[in-house]
Amino acid sequence: MPDSAAPAPVAIDEPGALLAALRGMRNHCPRCDHKPLFARYLKPTPRCACCGQDWTLHQADDFPAYIAIFISGHILAPVLIAVGSRELLPMGVLALIAVLGALLLTIALLQPAKGAVIALQYHWRMHGFDPAERGPDRTPD
Repeated sequence: MPDSAAPAPVAIDEPGALLAALRGMRNHCPRCDHKPLFARYLKPTPRCACCGQDWTLHQADDFPAYIAIFISGHILAPVLIAVGSRELLPMGVLALIAVLGALLLTIALLQPAKGAVIALQYHWRMHGFDPAERGPDRTPD
């Protein structure tokens, strides 16, 4: 009977910070570029199916949300200022566009931002990704 445990770790060349972040933004494993990084919208897979990297170690917390809101605001602000200064639309319609635009942009940017944050934490060996910080009870990847 085959063991259903995680696959054995594979020796892989470590990607640079930019490449790892781009892989994470695309929902790919930052280590081996295997898809998917996320099992659900914002929940990463426990382990990569290809390289066996443990993704439960990340501590992204609220930082991806801050990134998504920051980018959304910088995209929407010039548009709303330009449309609002010409008085092309009634204020209610402009408010509706602002709320819907902010909501949709933030939701669309949230998963790529979280993937990039997880990838950068892995690349910089933050939190539990550094093998030197692991206790004797943690198995190396």
